[in-house]
Amino acid sequence: MALKLEPGARLVVATHNPGKAVELAQVLDNRFVLVTAGELGLAEPDETETTFTGNALLKARAAAQASGLIALADDSGLSVSALDGAPGIYSARWAGPDRDFSEAMRKVESRLEEVGAEDFSAWFTCALAVAWPDGPMVAVEGRIDGTLTFPARGTRGFGYDPIFTPTGGELTFGEMEPAAKDAISHRALAFAKLKAALL
Repeated sequence: MALKLEPGARLVVATHNPGKAVELAQVLDNRFVLVTAGELGLAEPDETETTFTGNALLKARAAAQASGLIALADDSGLSVSALDGAPGIYSARWAGPDRDFSEAMRKVESRLEEVGAEDFSAWFTCALAVAWPDGPMVAVEGRIDGTLTFPARGTRGFGYDPIFTPTGGELTFGEMEPAAKDAISHRALAFAKLKAALL
């Protein structure tokens, strides 16, 4: 039997970040009733996997089993060529316990200076996973390539957006209109794959 998501279904989003839930609702065309793991008081599992997809599946499985609802999780981050793919799955951890991404962006810049980098190419990855309480799971991944820009520019978006300029573009993700970013981002690419698989 093909796995499908029925419009109007109640999904738990495996996040404690209300902003991410709003963004996911918009990308899903508000077809579903979304509640967050934070709203349901679910614990955040330790992200022990070594890939974005592995961590997304782990978070989705934990939320589905704890809530009895179909769960949607994402794991995303920035990978820098000259830093051997770092920060990668540790992107959020580089921002510290206070999620201070201005500090994380400074850390990226100082690491590039330490290695004498001349290559500023980087990419964002977004893995999305959907898990059903009774076991089945689906995962997809989207990626967008670009270059790092210092100093940071723009106050839109979140995370590392102000230092990332997508290939072929002139504005950083932090400078772009949200709709323009959402049309090309790693998250949009992953959602397109997810919609094709499940909707």
